[in-house]
Amino acid sequence: MSKLVAFAAIQGGYNIVSKVEGDYKKALETFNADTQVGFPNTAYYLPVIYSLLGIKVETLEDIQQVLDFCRKILPPHVKSRNHLPYLGPLLDAGMASLLAFEIKEALRYLNDPDFYHVSEECDPDNGKLWLGAAEDTVFRKRGVEFVDGSAPGFAAIVGACPSPEIAKEIIEEYQKRSIYVFLAAGHNGTSVAEQLVEAGVQVGWNTKIVPFGPDISSAIFALGFANRAAMAFGGVQPGDYKKMLLYNKNRIFAFVNAFGDVGTEWGAAAAGCVNWGFPTLADTDIPEILPTGVCTYEHVIANVPHEDIVQKSVETRGLKVTVSDIEIPCNFGPAYEGERVRGADLFTQMGGGKTQATELVKMAEMNDIEDGKVDVVGPDIGDVKEGDTLPLGIYVQVAGREMQTDFEPILERQIHHLVNYIQGVMHMGQRDIAWIRVSKAAVEKGFTIKDIGVVLHAKFHQDFGAILDKVQVTLYTKSEDVDPLTERARGEYRTRDERVDKMTDEDVEIFYSCTLCQSFAPSHVCAVSPERTGLCGAYNWMDCRASYQINPTGPNQPIEKGEVLDAKLGMFKGVNDFVNKASRGAITQYNFYSMVNEPMTTCGCCECIAAMLPSCNGVMTVNREYTGETPCGMKFTTLAGVMGGGASSPGFVGHSKYNITQRKFIMGDGGLLRMVWMPKVLKDEIRERLIARGEELGHPDLVDKIADETVGLTEEEILPFLEEKGHPALSMPPLIGG
Repeated sequence: MSKLVAFAAIQGGYNIVSKVEGDYKKALETFNADTQVGFPNTAYYLPVIYSLLGIKVETLEDIQQVLDFCRKILPPHVKSRNHLPYLGPLLDAGMASLLAFEIKEALRYLNDPDFYHVSEECDPDNGKLWLGAAEDTVFRKRGVEFVDGSAPGFAAIVGACPSPEIAKEIIEEYQKRSIYVFLAAGHNGTSVAEQLVEAGVQVGWNTKIVPFGPDISSAIFALGFANRAAMAFGGVQPGDYKKMLLYNKNRIFAFVNAFGDVGTEWGAAAAGCVNWGFPTLADTDIPEILPTGVCTYEHVIANVPHEDIVQKSVETRGLKVTVSDIEIPCNFGPAYEGERVRGADLFTQMGGGKTQATELVKMAEMNDIEDGKVDVVGPDIGDVKEGDTLPLGIYVQVAGREMQTDFEPILERQIHHLVNYIQGVMHMGQRDIAWIRVSKAAVEKGFTIKDIGVVLHAKFHQDFGAILDKVQVTLYTKSEDVDPLTERARGEYRTRDERVDKMTDEDVEIFYSCTLCQSFAPSHVCAVSPERTGLCGAYNWMDCRASYQINPTGPNQPIEKGEVLDAKLGMFKGVNDFVNKASRGAITQYNFYSMVNEPMTTCGCCECIAAMLPSCNGVMTVNREYTGETPCGMKFTTLAGVMGGGASSPGFVGHSKYNITQRKFIMGDGGLLRMVWMPKVLKDEIRERLIARGEELGHPDLVDKIADETVGLTEEEILPFLEEKGHPALSMPPLIGG
């Protein structure tokens, strides 16, 4: 290793720590020592510091301990003679730099609380480009993608490219591979984030292009995201730095791209990233660290041409990705799913209340359809003017020896995601309330309605090839064809819903596992039954059965429920045997229908978390979108941080939104009649189902007896409301020991 590399990184470490010490001194002159510091709406304090050192930085006073540690691990300066080319001193200097960067960003939040735009989406037109640290609600929602493999890794990019066009080309190549892009710092008065905005690219969490901040210190948010994943989903304990860094090297596939001149501070940051196993690739002539050691392959690579940097980065990190090659004129991939088509960008739209848009997937006889046939019946994009609307009927016929009618709604649900994967096309809603918006940019590239059919044919074969042999797509764009399809589809929807709603756990002998989240929460085993959907909300019993048919060795395995050990609480011998084996002995048994007695394990991907409210003799639940306080004294983020690593926590349980109104929901504890509080946004979302379930239970007005944040945020505040309304929970046996 060259002396120049060591000198730059170590000198950069000293510079960074000294500057942050100066910033800290100024902060103490302005604020009291007990002033609160931290990142907004997170449960992990300063996450890099907390995860590696176990130090909870909550006040200004707490920072001194971390700065003392940074100063302690800074290595001696490089000797002019007898320099030893060891990697260790660089790693120490880099780690000191990154810890100091996190303190710098915490002080920025303190000194300028409005500097970062606390949101999932950027608003660059109003000067709100930089997003700062991800809130826990954003982090947990996005963490699901790292769990299920749809996001294979992330590229942390610092600096600026020679032109906005080059920046756009590079980022689109990452998007094709579903790789997240985290942006920080700038070069020559601009940054990749600003170049992308100039090139008309949407940035924000919704497009997987996240501009963290304008300085190199903002890159610490990327490492904080990675370490939070290890704590939230992987069960790595704060302070276990060795396990934390190994977890990131082996499970969080990230790397750094440096565009522009790499000074001493950038060099120190790059050295710090090596601790995580994250290599750096630069487009300039910087000293390299090519021997393998901490990183999977090389540590620092220089002079990488812009046209090669994406593939070279993927190879250097040892990342395995798949690029979908579908013959349409627009880019295609999951990275575009969150893209918005706003009014100024809109060319045409279908559905959304403007016209009727309906989607239907039906099983067909093998000889009745032609594989690959895609017909547009009616006008296509080229036949309409900008601003016009069209009705749309998407009718997909599928055939296969392993295909079953039960799989129709599962395939139908994929239309939403797959259409959204087309760059410049936005899809919302499902069934007969679909809404598709097509951008001017997509039309300029040559997008047509027929391309929707091309995508569905290709991806249905790619994703469901185990059950499908033929896929034929017909796209109707005239009302006289769409309206009859809609009438037929509504009849199909009713039949499907009635069948699913009428299924009970007693109807089947097989439940299904879902271990998608085990890569992050090793002891978590989600068991899915007809009356207990997966706690992430993405999988019900039929989905798991279809998944098993498609991939017999995948995460959804059949579980013979076996002997019923407790019908009320929902304990089954076969489930216990499976859970014990799948969790490697960490969990020996749990109950399906109880949150008080040995509840099911919970991972960080759950839609909601329920908690006991003893003073009200009931329970509350909170959904991840709600960021406020709750009567149990903890926000969703805190609850998820405490129990989201795969633990079975009596008194708490994760669950889906749909599960709330399923008949077996906490049946062992009294069922839905125990529900005394939930956020108003959740209550409004499932209001119709709450009313229907309340009527079944003999309480048609139950929904109006459930308190929300407008009533109160503590048990003491909501209890008078419950008494006034005559909530049934108050007259039920005691929740504990009743």
